[in-house]
Amino acid sequence: QVQLVESGGGLVQPGGSLTLSCVASGYTFNIYAMGWFRQAPGREREFVAGISWSGDRTYNENSVNGRFTISRDNAKSTIYLQMNSLKYEDAAVYYCALAKRRLPGDTETEYDYWGQGTQVTVSS
Repeated sequence: QVQLVESGGGLVQPGGSLTLSCVASGYTFNIYAMGWFRQAPGREREFVAGISWSGDRTYNENSVNGRFTISRDNAKSTIYLQMNSLKYEDAAVYYCALAKRRLPGDTETEYDYWGQGTQVTVSS
């Protein structure tokens, strides 16, 4: 069955960087789009970034533009989220998700499988 396993979360100071990884298994990785979402306490889960099946198209939520970069390595069945210049408001549980389509969407309903999440804490 499809499995998505995130890693790389942790505690970081404001202005710091983290790189999240999501390893996928159980399906043909390089034909589907992927995305990252996040959910902070008391808030709904929100789109962060998405990447097309080939990796040639990426999409970011406005608040992370210029700070976060999504990428994928199809040979390793892995997507990444490089997060720079982290802010307090970036603290959340981050989820990777699989969309059984070529291009990613920016809503939860467009994704078919989800990982268990990895916690990112931003604190001084």
